[in-house]
Amino acid sequence: MPQFTRQSVEQLIARRHALGEPELFLKSADLSGLDLSGLELHNANLREARLSGCDLHEADLSGADLMEADLSFSDLNKAVLFQANLTGANLTGVNLTFAHLAQANLTAAIIREATLAFVDARRANFTLADLSLSNLREAKLNGAILDQAELTEANLHGASMPDGSRHE
Repeated sequence: MPQFTRQSVEQLIARRHALGEPELFLKSADLSGLDLSGLELHNANLREARLSGCDLHEADLSGADLMEADLSFSDLNKAVLFQANLTGANLTGVNLTFAHLAQANLTAAIIREATLAFVDARRANFTLADLSLSNLREAKLNGAILDQAELTEANLHGASMPDGSRHE
């Protein structure tokens, strides 16, 4: 099993661009605790990857496959996750403040005790997601799907709701 560093991930990204490869393949990779802030990881295959405790602030993960990935306690502040697949992902305790989650699939994701303040989650799918004890203050949830989502003790103050209303 290769040991990844920020430098080795940057080299894989550069190789991907040089060869015109459509996808960065890091399925099941252990990237725990790495500083990957600001990296272009769009369309990356990070399915089942271990990203716990990573610094991913301002990273571009748009279109990435993060199905069943462990992102627990990671910093995704201002990260771009537009149309990302986070089905079944572990997002416990993550910081998604000001993140862009529009049209992301978070079906059955565990997002407990997370910070999603000011997040843009318009038309995101949170079906069966566990958002218990999470902070969604001022979140943009217009058009989001929250069917059977667990919102126990979640802070929704000022959030724009799926039907266009505002939670006070």
